[in-house]
Order: sequence, then C-alpha cells, then structure tokens
Amino acid sequence: MRPHLVTIAHGTRTAAGNTVARAITDAAAARLGWSATPSYVELCAPLFTDVVAGPLPGPVVAVPLLLSVGVHVRHDLPGAVRDSGRDDVLLGSALGPDPLLAAAQADRLRETGAHPGQPVVLVAAGSSDPDALADLDAAAGHLAHAWGSPVRVATLTGLGPRVTDVVRPGDAVSPYLLATGYFHRRLAAAARAAGADVVADVIGPHRSVVDLVVTRALDARIRLAREQRPQVELQQAGHPADLQAGDPLDPVQPTAERVAVHV
Repeated sequence: MRPHLVTIAHGTRTAAGNTVARAITDAAAARLGWSATPSYVELCAPLFTDVVAGPLPGPVVAVPLLLSVGVHVRHDLPGAVRDSGRDDVLLGSALGPDPLLAAAQADRLRETGAHPGQPVVLVAAGSSDPDALADLDAAAGHLAHAWGSPVRVATLTGLGPRVTDVVRPGDAVSPYLLATGYFHRRLAAAARAAGADVVADVIGPHRSVVDLVVTRALDARIRLAREQRPQVELQQAGHPADLQAGDPLDPVQPTAERVAVHV
C-alpha cells in the first residue's frame, strides 16, 4: 500500500500564504503518485492535530514544511502523533536547512533584481531554540554557496541579531520564509527601512521545494519499509536513489528527475 502524504505548514491568517502549502503538496503528490493532505500547525484548517487524529488511511508520511527546528518540530507535532494513538504515522524532521531551499532563495533573489556578488542578508522569523539559530547559520552557508557571496543572518524574534542591526544600505535581503503573511510584511518593512536595495520574495512553491518534499517522503517510505518488511526484502529495496523504475516500492519515475536542482 502506498503511503498517504501529509504536509504540515505553520499556517497564517493571510489566505494567500496558506495556498503555498497546498500548491507544494499537490505538486509533490502528483510526482509521487500518492494521495495527500496539506495541514497546518495553527491559524488555518485543517490542523495537523485534527488530520492525524481523523480517519486518514495509513500508513501516513508526515513532512513538516517548517524551515528549522523549534517548539513545533520538537514538541507539538510529535505530541499530536502520540495523542492520536496511531502507530502508522512516520513524522519527518524540519524541511531545512537544505541546499535545495538555498537554490530556491537564489532564484527569488535573481527574480527581484539582485545582482551576482551583491551582499545578502538571510532574514528568518526567529526562535528561542538555540538549535534553530544553528540551523539559520547552516542555511546562510547553503545560500552563500548558491549565491556566490557571503550571507549574513538576522531574525525578527527570538535569538539572533535584528534586521536593523544587520542590514546595510545596498544589501539584498532573502526571506527565509516559505509563505507570505505577518512575518513577511514585517520583514519587508524593516529591511527597506534599514536601506536594503532588494527584498526578494518568499521561497514559495518553487520546484526545488517540491523536489525536497518528494525526497523526504521517499526517504520516509524506505524507513516504513524497514519497519514493515523482512530484512531480506529491505536489502533488495535499497535506498531511494537505487530503486529501479517498476520496483513495487517505487511509485514514481525515475529518481534522478525527482531530486534535480533547478536554479
């Protein structure tokens, strides 16, 4: 039985922001050939707590669309799975940091008019979790590699330096946000007030994000196989990169197309 994909975005009161998770989920499901349901931590229905506790067919592969660790990834989402009483839900880790997200950010910078070599500040919503700040440093490293120039980090809340302390006149700003909403508006206003020359769009439903969600889902499917099938079958199945088209564990074609980076 093919898994059911559930994505988990944060959620926002801005309707346009919530459409991003649905677009990513639909595109990933089409690539995988799986059924899928987008869900949210808060502020938008359906909530993940309701989805995972409902009559959803299993097994379920749950992929957070959250860009770094924090209270939602560490506590809220595992708690929702535990409270559901289900034993057929495999919950993944935060979506970032990852080079595929950086590839999408670099595209957004170019689309907004940033030029090669222009100094960049990666701005995130922020968190009180020290590991989240470490994730942001890693994300900045990925973006620096994709963009070809140093990247500094600022946050709007929680740990880390603020936008007004980091952004300099002439900088390009890259929002480390998946969707528009309150933090996006606040970020853009603060960056422009600090003299930013370019403020890129949010990451959004970029092809690289879909690639990343598909890869995470396929990795989770292999983990499910390890739990559900004899070891000899697992040795035959191997890693997603080694699966052959037409293999009973492989519902999509072919692996190389799933994980291509488009920049």
